[in-house]
Amino acid sequence: MSHGSFSDDDHGDDNMLSEINMIPLIDVMLVLLIVFIITVPVMKHAVNIDLPRASNEKELVKPETVRLSVDADGAYYWNEQKLADDNALQGHLAAAAAQDPQPDLHIRGDRAVRYERVAQAMAAAQQAGIKKIGFVTEPAR
Repeated sequence: MSHGSFSDDDHGDDNMLSEINMIPLIDVMLVLLIVFIITVPVMKHAVNIDLPRASNEKELVKPETVRLSVDADGAYYWNEQKLADDNALQGHLAAAAAQDPQPDLHIRGDRAVRYERVAQAMAAAQQAGIKKIGFVTEPAR
């Protein structure tokens, strides 16, 4: 018989030894190995190039801050330099609005100044096209 058995007696089928046939398993393994050997170089087929390095982070350009002060007499100061008149203020605001990125405008009004002068400065900044306007105050003591 072609079956393996535990004894030399071939009369009983009860003593048959069941074995796993390894030949088909080895054939499948060899076919898969050949497939992988062929496909790996195809997947990696490319021209080797030394690519330049680039950062994908957004470059932050911090806008400058312009300080517009209004003293108790109603005179305007552009970054601590006194302006001759309201027309000079219009010129400075127009130049600041044309910059890219636009500077932040911080308005500092004296406690004793009339609100009208601060409101005129705000209106002039809006007409010039300034987008970011802030007010600077001192904390209460």
